[in-house]
Amino acid sequence: MNDHESEFGRKVARHLDRGAADLRPGTLYRLQQARTAALAGLATSRTGEFALATGGGRPSGGTPWTSPARWVGIALLVGAVGFGLQQWHAVQQVREFEELDLHLLASDLPIDAYLDRGFQNWLRTAFER
Repeated sequence: MNDHESEFGRKVARHLDRGAADLRPGTLYRLQQARTAALAGLATSRTGEFALATGGGRPSGGTPWTSPARWVGIALLVGAVGFGLQQWHAVQQVREFEELDLHLLASDLPIDAYLDRGFQNWLRTAFER
């Protein structure tokens, strides 16, 4: 807490103490117990927050791989990598087709050779190697 928050807390405590002056002793005792319990809970929650922030504790108490959210994240990561590999493979195929077309168009073959069925079969077998 900074100084401003500490000062605000002291002002609230003084105001509550003045308001509690008119209460019965039994009520004051229960309020004091509630305040003590609240302060103890605050101290416990702060140490718990610090442990979680530093990685010293786990809210679930289990191993890090038992969380369903982590498994979903892993599945999404594997799916994204698989999709990326498939896209890369498709781009590589397109580049190979472009290169083959460029070589065919740049060659000195007559137009009849491109229309020949045997030439098309040869291209398929030559490209699949």
